[in-house]
Amino acid sequence: MPKLDSPLTPPMKQLNGTLMVQGTTSDAGKSTLVCALGRIWSDLGISVVPFKPQNMALNSAVTADGGEIGRAQALQAQACRLAPHTDMNPVLLKPNSDTGAQVIIQGKAVGNLPATDYHAYKKTAMTAVLDSYKRLQQQYASVLVEGAGSPAEINLRENDIANMGFAEAVDCPVILIADIDRGGVFAHLTGTLDCLSETEQARVIGFVINRFRGDISLLQSGLDWLEAKTGKPVLAVLPYLHGLYLDAEDAIDSRQTLNNREDNEQRLRVVMPVWPRISNHTDVDALRLHPQVELIMVGPEQTPPPADLIILPGSKNTRADLHWLQTQPGKWPDAIARHLRYGGKVLGICGGMQMLGNSISDPLGIESTSGNSIGLGYLNMSTELLADKTLRQVTGELTLANQDPTPISGYEIHAGISECTELVVIRDSEGNPGGYLNQDGNVLGTYWHGLLDTPAALSSILQWAGLGKVEVVDFNSIREQQLDRLAQATSEAFVWPKLDTALADFYQQRPWLNR
Repeated sequence: MPKLDSPLTPPMKQLNGTLMVQGTTSDAGKSTLVCALGRIWSDLGISVVPFKPQNMALNSAVTADGGEIGRAQALQAQACRLAPHTDMNPVLLKPNSDTGAQVIIQGKAVGNLPATDYHAYKKTAMTAVLDSYKRLQQQYASVLVEGAGSPAEINLRENDIANMGFAEAVDCPVILIADIDRGGVFAHLTGTLDCLSETEQARVIGFVINRFRGDISLLQSGLDWLEAKTGKPVLAVLPYLHGLYLDAEDAIDSRQTLNNREDNEQRLRVVMPVWPRISNHTDVDALRLHPQVELIMVGPEQTPPPADLIILPGSKNTRADLHWLQTQPGKWPDAIARHLRYGGKVLGICGGMQMLGNSISDPLGIESTSGNSIGLGYLNMSTELLADKTLRQVTGELTLANQDPTPISGYEIHAGISECTELVVIRDSEGNPGGYLNQDGNVLGTYWHGLLDTPAALSSILQWAGLGKVEVVDFNSIREQQLDRLAQATSEAFVWPKLDTALADFYQQRPWLNR
């Protein structure tokens, strides 16, 4: 990071208080910008915290206070050098069908609601949002808020709690970010602004253009036009950072890095189905970055290729995704049976482990309609989905054949309770079982997410899967390096005096604001 006396350092005058980042579209860069600013603020010694009023995502994390928040907010907390807390994401929606989602308020599930019912529920959810925000505001000097989707979704404006509805409620300034790599960036910015009310437009203090490639001088005429047309400054043009690997908020990132290894060097081929309600697919991010691993994600209508290891990931609707797996034209059940017959290994994580058992029962309709499903039958295990969700951070030990016991850590997020008679190979620090291995030693199942983020556990499982001498990859260290890289590039791209002036102008126009 630049030193505090560097000309690239943001001015300290206006950085306390609340600043919100909203985007012209989903995946415009809101999450990464909050990460970057959080790390910059933290490096400057500012007490800063991330906040997202409402998130819709199937990648989630467990907090120290025993709740559940979006995975992106956990990453933002790390950027701010904080432990994740449920107040950082008071409303989390986890879709379990095309028209409904599980609603999580301040870390705890309150039930499943169809989209039409949730629209009416937002007034209640807003109370939780403002309660969490006020607590954070009292504890931290600066609150960096991330919006959701776009504030220009006209059909969602009524009772909005995620974008301008929140910004208006707390009277905070807003930065609007757009992704130039998608094309049409000026139309996105001006069009979004035109869809806002006059008071909402007034609280947009400036623009950030994200993922720019090439010679910035070729963009200058467009920047001048945008500032002249809107009367608002372009605060930064952020570069396209090739090879930036950070936890995905929801979308699958299928990029693979092999670090330019020679073709004749041993690689372990890992294949994973991408079913419709896949959750916490960030579990395999460490594999995606491992130089000895080739990770292949197989989507709908695709035939699974030969593999050394098949991973069945988590799911927000396990029985529905199991049915998807059993009915795909690629014939996954036959492929898994053939894979095991020829010496391959299978790892099931959370919902993927439940699928590997004999049966999954959902008598209360926790994930969808009530009923029972016959599993793949590779683990002698039965699962019943219950109303109470298990949410906890875990540490323990992994013990696989012909290997020394390995310290491991992770987190559990599941509604199921499983009865299993297979060999216990993962135990938590209190001796409770957390993972099982079948009698043939080729099928491993665990409820622990984040297991592969631990370097020793990653190496142990890769060795079990057939890799010889395993290179140690510390994904947590890589994540820290990527956060620093993102913050450095953002700090260099921002025109900090413009931000300082824009914030000062905003607050001068609102002298009643208690900062």
